[in-house]
Amino acid sequence: MSKTDIINIVAEEAGIAKKDAEKAVTAVLNAIVKATAEGDKVALVGFGTFEAKERAARMGHNPKTGEQIQIPASKSVSFKAGKPFKEAVNA
Repeated sequence: MSKTDIINIVAEEAGIAKKDAEKAVTAVLNAIVKATAEGDKVALVGFGTFEAKERAARMGHNPKTGEQIQIPASKSVSFKAGKPFKEAVNA
């Protein structure tokens, strides 16, 4: 499912124009990205939680040459599904 599919579903279920649904979906996604990038945890009750987590620097290797390389520390995004979401998927 793509963002366009989600916009179409939101427009239909909310009874609003696709253009308005696109603005709403984009605003929600931007808010999640901004809050997560700023280090906040975004918890949507019944859906799940988005959170940025720190990854420590570590040694890796170039699979092509086998050469060892230093992989710098970074942040990654974690999503933990809420209980109703998990139950719906497993139903």
